[in-house]
Amino acid sequence: MAKTLLEQLRDMTVVVADTGDIQAIAKFKPRDTTTNPSLITAAAQMSEYHSIVDETLLQAKHDAGSGATDAEIVTLAFDRLAVAFGKKILEIVPKRVSTEVDARLSYDTEATIAKARYLISEYEQAGISRERILIKIASTWEGIKAAEVLEKEGIHCNLTLLFGMHQAIACAEAGITLISPFVGRILDWYVKETGKQYVSTEDPGVQSVTKIYNYYKKFGYKTEVMGASFRNLGEIIELAGCDLLTISPKLLAELDSTEAELIRKLDPAKATGMDIEKIPMDKETFDKMHAEDRMASEKLDEGIKGFTKALETLEQLLTSRLSRLGAGETVNNAAEGIFQAYDLDGDGFITREEWLGTDAVFDALDEDHDGKISPEEMGAGLGAVLQLAKM
Repeated sequence: MAKTLLEQLRDMTVVVADTGDIQAIAKFKPRDTTTNPSLITAAAQMSEYHSIVDETLLQAKHDAGSGATDAEIVTLAFDRLAVAFGKKILEIVPKRVSTEVDARLSYDTEATIAKARYLISEYEQAGISRERILIKIASTWEGIKAAEVLEKEGIHCNLTLLFGMHQAIACAEAGITLISPFVGRILDWYVKETGKQYVSTEDPGVQSVTKIYNYYKKFGYKTEVMGASFRNLGEIIELAGCDLLTISPKLLAELDSTEAELIRKLDPAKATGMDIEKIPMDKETFDKMHAEDRMASEKLDEGIKGFTKALETLEQLLTSRLSRLGAGETVNNAAEGIFQAYDLDGDGFITREEWLGTDAVFDALDEDHDGKISPEEMGAGLGAVLQLAKM
């Protein structure tokens, strides 16, 4: 019997699930997984996970004390909720989970270090080794410098929102454990900029990750490359052999149902013989290359704003749930609040650019695949991420 694309991919690449949905993780059995506020926002509103959310909120309220405001309780609850989902996920995956630092700290090195240490302490108090946790930080210069300090303390990091070669080189020289270059978002930028539709072999996101991978292998860097944010199967196929790939439940299901030969495209043995120039990296060089790379600078800024918005939306939902705890708030009411938060131009639809958060959640909610989410799709499809696990 022929192997599926997913089975063959696992032979050459570590498959990571880009989801906070515990059921999807259980089905596809990735080695690692990653989550963030927009994924947790979707999962936390489903009845399957209400007990986790409610228990976390009530404990945070108790620990914060009688004089604490709702905002203080929710701030405490958010970090604990991320850890609570991480703990559940680690009962299923054999290796690691990535837990994200507040995106609003992306340009604050010391605050990022403090938040990462706190998250690790929460995991360790629950008896989970820091070796199983990756702290997820945006690839600003300040974020990279924070991660460099953390790595020396044995706190491993996953640098996200990575779009440019300068970010990748800075991460490698800082001794970062893993980077997550965003394939699909790079493609989105070029499609919008040029109006051109790209085949997978010419996909700018694929080319970017391939260049980073070959640079790392050529010069012997230990930092792992994990391609992320995929738009189609073709991008995944073109990056077969990459150290890791983090894939949404929808695309995992497509890989698992497709039987065809998968050819390895990225190979460390081939990279070592390539003629590649080494680029020394310092802050001046980083800032210069970042300013010259309009795609990278725009997408990094956009990504930080998107993750911030997802976090703020989750905080709003937690505040509402705290005040209505036990009152039976409906999913549709919560969906209405999310829709208003993301419909930036007020035209009654949420486009992918307005969403700004995680692609896996957008794809799950966009049931008719027209590139935008209607109020009806938001209200009826908020549980779609969970349902993907049953496809």
